[in-house]
Amino acid sequence: MLTKYIEAAMRRAKYEILSDDGSFYGEIPGFDGIYANSDTLEACREELEEVLEEWVLFRVSRTLSLPVVDGIELTIKEVARLRSDQAQRTDSLLEKGRFRRTLVSIN
Repeated sequence: MLTKYIEAAMRRAKYEILSDDGSFYGEIPGFDGIYANSDTLEACREELEEVLEEWVLFRVSRTLSLPVVDGIELTIKEVARLRSDQAQRTDSLLEKGRFRRTLVSIN
């Protein structure tokens, strides 16, 4: 579902050719600070997607909200911190596939 979120956000992207140097500039309305600039349109798209992915991961790591895109909502849930011995047991269960921690839920 994260891939669908990224794809939906990229469909909102707007591009323009800058008159001063002929390079391509791209941004995604509603996603503050997400922009890219490159010599070709394809390179601009690739850079913009990479910036978007990093922005999403940063916001998730800081439990900051993300915009809803085409009805896709990524909801960040804070996970309680575990004591060291609990964390070790949880990590052991994670490795064995018996327990999963959810950081992001998709509605």
